Amino acid sequence: MGIRFAVGGGREGWVRTVLTAVGVGLGVALLLGAASVPDLIANRDARSTARTPADVMAEKKIARSDSTILIVEAGTAFRDSEIGGRSVRADGDRPVLPPGVRELPKGGEMVVSPALRDLMNSSEGKLLKERFDGYRITGTIGDAGLMSPKELYYYTGSDTLTKERGAHRIKEFGYTDPAEPLDPLLVVLVVLICVVLLTPVLIFIGTAVRFGGERRDQRLAALRLVGADRRAVRRIAAGEALFGALLGLALGGVFFLGVRQLVGVVDIWKVSAFPSDMVPLPGLAVLIAVAVPVSSVLVTVVSLRAVAIEPLGVVRSTTARKRRLWWRLLLPAAGLLILLNQDSISRTSAVGVDVDTYTIATGATLTLVGIATLLPWLVEAAVARLRGGPVPWQLATRRLQLSSGTAARAVSGITVAVAGAVALQMLFASMHDDFNTTTDQDPRRAQLNVVSPEASGPLAQQMIDDFRGTKGVKGVIGRVSSYVVKPGKLKSTDDMRPTTELSVGTCATLRELARVDSCEDGDTFVVHSGDRAQDEWVDQVARLGKPVELNSDSWGDYTGTPRGEHTPWTLPKSTRTIISRPDPVGDRYTGIFVTPGAIDVRKLSDASTQALVQIDPKLPDAEEYVRNSATHIDPLIRVNTIRMIERDKQYASVQKGLQAGAIATMMLIAASMLVSTLEQLRERKRLLAALTAFGTRRSSMAWSVLWQTAVPVVLGMGLAVSGGLALGVVMCRMVEKSVTDWLVFLPLCAAGAALVAAVTLLSLPALWRMMRPEGLRTE
Repeated sequence: MGIRFAVGGGREGWVRTVLTAVGVGLGVALLLGAASVPDLIANRDARSTARTPADVMAEKKIARSDSTILIVEAGTAFRDSEIGGRSVRADGDRPVLPPGVRELPKGGEMVVSPALRDLMNSSEGKLLKERFDGYRITGTIGDAGLMSPKELYYYTGSDTLTKERGAHRIKEFGYTDPAEPLDPLLVVLVVLICVVLLTPVLIFIGTAVRFGGERRDQRLAALRLVGADRRAVRRIAAGEALFGALLGLALGGVFFLGVRQLVGVVDIWKVSAFPSDMVPLPGLAVLIAVAVPVSSVLVTVVSLRAVAIEPLGVVRSTTARKRRLWWRLLLPAAGLLILLNQDSISRTSAVGVDVDTYTIATGATLTLVGIATLLPWLVEAAVARLRGGPVPWQLATRRLQLSSGTAARAVSGITVAVAGAVALQMLFASMHDDFNTTTDQDPRRAQLNVVSPEASGPLAQQMIDDFRGTKGVKGVIGRVSSYVVKPGKLKSTDDMRPTTELSVGTCATLRELARVDSCEDGDTFVVHSGDRAQDEWVDQVARLGKPVELNSDSWGDYTGTPRGEHTPWTLPKSTRTIISRPDPVGDRYTGIFVTPGAIDVRKLSDASTQALVQIDPKLPDAEEYVRNSATHIDPLIRVNTIRMIERDKQYASVQKGLQAGAIATMMLIAASMLVSTLEQLRERKRLLAALTAFGTRRSSMAWSVLWQTAVPVVLGMGLAVSGGLALGVVMCRMVEKSVTDWLVFLPLCAAGAALVAAVTLLSLPALWRMMRPEGLRTE
């Protein structure tokens, strides 16, 4: 009979049931999405493992064969996007293929991911396409070789790739990287994120199954009049709620399937996924399928305990009994007490230590649910004291006084979400210094650090010259370096040959690396660090008027076995001794510093190059022009951005997941408030039409709807801020951190105000429709 009431009653019955089903369906879709996260992460990790070269870390030397290939990392960056990539060269006719690649690219060819192909062909990717203008795209990488559909990735073919240039020979893909245990602080953070994101969903589902409660109670009173007893009407009400929940489960599955297709197209904060990766864990899916209908029945039965449904009416229409406060305070108090008794956790704890996640989750959940249970009492106590004011205000306050519970339920989700967000932001702020470390780099002196693996003095000098002519470059701190040794036989095979570094650069470059007073081209310097032991080691090689060996390999290893021709060079007697200074990256260099006029860089047989590039901040794509120049010189040149702050990768991943989850939760909360507001307007259709017939203006009705939403939200925000601050303080104490920001709630309150305004605007068309005279019709 309850199911018949849910599907019967004409248009009004179906509207009531559909509202309930939509509300439950939105919550179920988000729960199914959360249940898919473990499988999503596992699938991404599996594809990452499948495309990782398996033999790079092998101790045994890989013999060359028809199936082996040479491979090296060759990724780049474009604006705010990281682009992964590898350069490959086949040893034979049957090379091993990375996942998703049908044919290994040859020299001058490349295969790219679909997202990278689209970016290069777009107007925004013009500069990126110029970077790879020497390559011809011969194919795309399949899904098996990508982490996500929006990943930017490529493989380039090279005819010049060798092991001397940093490449590794491999015979297969599929290296399993040992799992890195999550930091204990991040474990606590992840647990709190799950609680904060999922608790409002559960509360919203509980609110959705109570839509249409007043009309339902009137129908049940009519059933009591024709002979149904109290148990019968409760079972009928449970049947009606059960059908709405089951329909909501079905709609939730449909919503989830739609969102699953959407995540493969939409890229929010660089987060996307293949639809096939989003599969809920079977156990969690079954739990959701059972828990939602059962909870809908329980919520309905419990809500009827506070209502006396008699044959002649519903007692709730008279003055309601005041809500009790004592048991509502027990829940948050118990939650905070559980967290206070939890053992402290810090980064000094052993990584991988067992964190009592269930206890932490229980404490946080009790606290947030307790805040939700406090809200109805607070709204009832506050609105009971409101008197007088303009007509819209009086209409709103009188409605809240008559049904404060409905208004409180409508905003309980946003209250819990804000309280949890306040606690999370406090925890994030307190952990900030642990996972965002300050480096010794100085972006004011240089913005890019360019390193070439090529051991060639002429190429190194060309690299510096080309960067100086690149668009957007203001200056280059270029250094060609090589290791030089003290010539001569060692006295004993146990002795170590004195070695130091020789750096070649212009006077402007040397001033960035050491404290140089005067300098002209042709000058030479011996550079000390101030450390006595290190400086004595430098002086063993850098002897004024004595030769040094430019080809360190020519004197062989410690046994004296020679490799290559000797290339001696005499350090002038006029060489001055100076003290080093940190470069823009924070490194200090000692040894021998010379200007280009003092030595021919072509004599350096094993040279490498570092260029610290200063770019024009007024040119938006100056960094991209430098990357293009670097790729044209040598595709294996690495260009790194100099940053003052370095962020932990695990911490950044958790923060990105929180942002994606927060968007989904806030969208659900906005939808829940809108659905709840529309349901309340529908319940009051006859009253709104009557008020209009008496001459109430449209603007007054619109303002009354705004106040009806705003008053509970303001009260909820105050409760959320106080509860969130308390939870945040306890969580910070648990991880042995102090609170660094007490004003984290201000942006969240602004978001709540914007949400109220948006819900009011979206509900106005329904309000105008309810105010028509047709609303007075009855039968």
